[in-house]
Amino acid sequence: MKSSSRTVRMRRFLGSVVVDTRPLRIPAYRRLWASGAVTAIGSQLTAVAVPKQIYDLTGSSGFVGLSGAVALVPLLVFGLWGGAIADTVDRRSLMIFSNIGVAVTSALLWLQAWLGVGSVWPVLILLALNQVFFAVNAPARSASIARLVPNELVPPAVALGSTTMQFGAVMGPMAAGALLPWVGLSTLYLVDTVALTLAIIGVVRLPALPPLSGPSRRAGLRDVIDGFRYLGLQKVLLASFLLDIIAMVAGMPRALFPEMAEQTFGDPAGGGIALGWLYAAIPLGALLAGLTSGRLSRLKHHGIGVTVAVCLWGAAIAGFGLSGSLWWAVFFLILAGAADFGSMVYRGAMLQQAATDEMRGRLQGVFIVVVAGGPRLADLTHGWSGEYTGTATAATGGGILVIVLTIAAVALIPSFWRYRAPVDAKSPQET
Repeated sequence: MKSSSRTVRMRRFLGSVVVDTRPLRIPAYRRLWASGAVTAIGSQLTAVAVPKQIYDLTGSSGFVGLSGAVALVPLLVFGLWGGAIADTVDRRSLMIFSNIGVAVTSALLWLQAWLGVGSVWPVLILLALNQVFFAVNAPARSASIARLVPNELVPPAVALGSTTMQFGAVMGPMAAGALLPWVGLSTLYLVDTVALTLAIIGVVRLPALPPLSGPSRRAGLRDVIDGFRYLGLQKVLLASFLLDIIAMVAGMPRALFPEMAEQTFGDPAGGGIALGWLYAAIPLGALLAGLTSGRLSRLKHHGIGVTVAVCLWGAAIAGFGLSGSLWWAVFFLILAGAADFGSMVYRGAMLQQAATDEMRGRLQGVFIVVVAGGPRLADLTHGWSGEYTGTATAATGGGILVIVLTIAAVALIPSFWRYRAPVDAKSPQET
C-alpha cells in the first residue's frame, strides 16, 4: 500500500511539473502545433546562416547588426498590418498564403548561396522579404490559439508551442555549427526550404477560421489605429510589451555571437562549435524550462512572473558579458533562456486572455513586432556598440540596463505587478 501511495504521489508531482500536453488532445490545435514543429529546426538553421554569411562577406559585427535594421522595417510595417488582416479575413487562408511566401524566400536564399553571388545586398534584400511574410503569418498563427483551445488551456498551449520552437532553436544552431564546415551555408538554407514546404500541409488541414464579427473584409489603416486605441486602454498589456522591449533591446547580444565565437572563444574562420553553442544556449535554457513548465503554466500571478523573469534575464546577460570562457558564457545564456521562457509564457497568456477575439489579431501583430522586432533592434545597437566599446562591455552593460529599466517600469505601472490570470474557462466556440 505504501509503495502504491508513493507511486500515485510521484505521478501527481510529475504531472504538475512536466510540460502540460492536454492541448494536443484537440485535433485542430495539434495540427497547428505540428506545422510549427516541422519548421522548428529548419528556420533556426537559416537564423544562423544569415548572420554567418553576412559576417563572412563583410568581416564586421556592425554589418551583422545592420541585418537587424533591415529586418526590423518590414516587421514594423507588416506585423501591424498583418495583425489587422488577421482580424478581418479567414486566418487559415492567411497562414497558407504567408507560409508559401516564407518558403519561396528561403528557396531564394539557398539559390544565391549555392550560386556564390558574393555580395551582402542580395542576402539583406531576401532577409527583408522573408520578414514581410513572417510578419503577416505570425499574428494569424498566434491569434488562432484561443479559437482552437478552451481558455483554461491557453497557457499550456502557449507553453507547448514555445517549447517546440525552443527545441528547434537548440538543435538548429548546434546542427548548423557542426554542419557548416562540411556542407556549407547553401545546404542550411535548403533544409529550411524543405521544412517550410512540409509545414504548409499542416496549415491546409486546419478548420476555417473566419472573423467572429462578420464576413471577411479588407483591412485598412483605421483597423491598425483601432488596435492601438484599444491597446492604449489596456495598461497591463502595455506594460507587458514595454518589459519585453526592455529585455530584448537592451539585453539581447546575439549580434555579437559571430565575432565572439572567433575572437573570444577561438572558433576557426569558417565557423565551429563555439558559434553553435552561443546560438543554441538561450533556446536550450528555454527548452529546459519548457519541459518542466507544468507548474509554471498553472501559476496565476502573471505580472509578478514576468517582472521577476525579465530581471533574471538581465542578470544572466550581464554574467554572460563578464564570462572569460565559452562554458561559463553558455551557462549564463542557458539561465537567460530559462528566464525568458517564463516571461514569454505569461506574456503570451495575458495577450490571449485579456483581448477580445476581434482585437486579438491586431494585438498579436503588435506582439510580433515587439517580440521579433526587439531583437532586431538589439542587433543594431549591440552590433555597433560592440564595434566601438568591445563585445564584453556591450553585453554586460545591456544586462544591467535591463534590470534598472524593468524596476522603473513596474514602479510606474503597479497594476501590472498585481495582475492575475482570469479564472473563467470558455470553450473555443464561445471565445
